[in-house]
Amino acid sequence: MAPEGLGPTVTVGEILVEIMATTVGAGFLAPQPLVGPFASGAPAIFIDQVARFGGAAGIVAAVGADDFGTLNVERLRADGVDVSAIAVIPGKPTGSAFVRYRADGSRDFVYNIAHSAAGDTTMTNAARALIARAGHVHVMGSAFAIRGIGDLLLEAVASVRARGGSVSFDPNIRKELAQDGEGRKLVDDMLAVTDLLLPSGDELLVAAREATEEAAVERLLGLGIGEVVLKRGSAGSSHFSRDSGRIDCPAFAVEEIDPTGAGDCFGATYLTGRRAGLPPAHALLYANAAGACAVNRQGPMEGVSSRQALDQFIAAAGREVGA
Repeated sequence: MAPEGLGPTVTVGEILVEIMATTVGAGFLAPQPLVGPFASGAPAIFIDQVARFGGAAGIVAAVGADDFGTLNVERLRADGVDVSAIAVIPGKPTGSAFVRYRADGSRDFVYNIAHSAAGDTTMTNAARALIARAGHVHVMGSAFAIRGIGDLLLEAVASVRARGGSVSFDPNIRKELAQDGEGRKLVDDMLAVTDLLLPSGDELLVAAREATEEAAVERLLGLGIGEVVLKRGSAGSSHFSRDSGRIDCPAFAVEEIDPTGAGDCFGATYLTGRRAGLPPAHALLYANAAGACAVNRQGPMEGVSSRQALDQFIAAAGREVGA
């Protein structure tokens, strides 16, 4: 990973608010009590955790001229994220996601992203200025839902790589969109320039178009990807690379209140640790701790953690960075 001194980590994509049902059930077919709005959007959660863990951070995004937009921008600003490249789009609402949990723990969503301000995310002068200073760009597959985002992402990647910067990619995309067509092309374009891949579960197999974990990892490393870090949820995480081989890190045992954003916090913490010079095993431990802390709070961005807080959490669990 490019070192912190080269410039901030920058991401591009959707900012939205999340509003949650307080009851368990199937969908939103009847009136029900809700809680929120919470600041959200996978790229926004990711970049907020980068900043909280101590990394320089910025985001290219768009919000509406409304309370939901203000809620998000001010939250990111307060946590240390550079918000200079967040555009305010007149006449468009800030993106939103309504969420309800089913009895089996799965979730139903009603999204408004493509037709919200997030859908108008473009390469503005402010965005180019932020990217021109960046040392690393992080790509979220969820951003592929924004029309025309591919060209913007590739321009950002080209700019950062030309400065000697690095690229990470979280596939975070429904597998149906990654099988063929434009969605698959975007995945392949990103894999061709990625230094760090951060898949969850079967996203590893989908990205590699392979049937087994071993074959998928081998193919991805063969593409030139420097590190593959697999998020396994309650089973922990694994690092794969030519330099360090396979490194497994067990998860922390916590009560899960809300899993939304846990993977984003994991990836942000791992990346920021690596950019700060931590070896993979240490970065994995911090990342697992960040994911555990994230699921312990309701709200997708409410469980972000500082490095000091993660040190305390790790110590309280009887584990030690470097052990």
